Amino acid sequence: MSTGVKRPNDKEIKLFTGRAFPELAQEISDLMGVPLVPTRALAYANTEIYVRFEESVRGSDAFVIQSHCAPVNEWIMEQLIMVDALKRASAKRITVVAPFYPYARQDKKHLGREPISARLVADMFKVAGADRIMSVDLHAAQIMGFFDGPVDHLWALPVLSDYVKQKYADEEIVVVSPDAGRVRLADMWTDRLDASLAIIHKRRDPNKANEVEVHEVVGDVVGKTCLLVDDMIDTAGTICQAAEALVQRGAAKVIAAATHPVLSGPAADRLNASPFEEVIVTNTLPKPIGVDIPKLTVLSIAPLIAKAIHEVFEDGSVTSLFNGNA
Repeated sequence: MSTGVKRPNDKEIKLFTGRAFPELAQEISDLMGVPLVPTRALAYANTEIYVRFEESVRGSDAFVIQSHCAPVNEWIMEQLIMVDALKRASAKRITVVAPFYPYARQDKKHLGREPISARLVADMFKVAGADRIMSVDLHAAQIMGFFDGPVDHLWALPVLSDYVKQKYADEEIVVVSPDAGRVRLADMWTDRLDASLAIIHKRRDPNKANEVEVHEVVGDVVGKTCLLVDDMIDTAGTICQAAEALVQRGAAKVIAAATHPVLSGPAADRLNASPFEEVIVTNTLPKPIGVDIPKLTVLSIAPLIAKAIHEVFEDGSVTSLFNGNA
């Protein structure tokens, strides 16, 4: 004979959004048929952030969605405060959904006395009370090891490649890696599109930020449609110089595909002046205010994130979304 009282314990999913990009969270909410939890969030006069959820979250499986666009530090802090509020309100499990992982480029030390900020961000989420992290196309795969708990690393490759495959089906495509660090990504693209591979060899000036000197193209690009692939477009210096190099070496057409449209500073002017026919991105980040890039195509990442959240909530397999290859 056992002791104690057994009660039904039905799981309950709740979705939360920060203020950085609520439109993405709303799209995920609509696809899942799960309304966003009403939240009061504001910044005081001294810029401190206040958050309060306007309904009970006790015992829930909570997913906190926040895109980390500029100002990055403000949105990190808001998400941390939201996680802390959920922990103190007795949420059963808290998942941080960060489509664009903040500080991902600071994933290792290049020189002495430098931080590893990507690890610091993971530590902060853990201390705040996060049980799990979900992100799309991490800049470096080792970031998954920075968090002491499950990390769901989603790929935008199926979303982007299906679009390219459909639109450019009749053209001979060469997938081009803009530097040696993206060869593995480009290789996965070649498998998806059954295309050949080219690589651009470049050298950065260590004394000048965001300046790149392109050297040579390795591979046959003459008369072909060249698809430059990367995980993000920030100031667009690298990818625009790569496009110029491809055109100079006889490419018939140059297009680009990247997951995260950071689009900082001169990015819009550079892309508009570049030889790109089309630049394809997803909406992991909102398009910055005032940025107008007619050749930019934005695909929605919301269906992928919605499916991943559903799998996590149902204790299913996120890997199954990528045919077991994630």
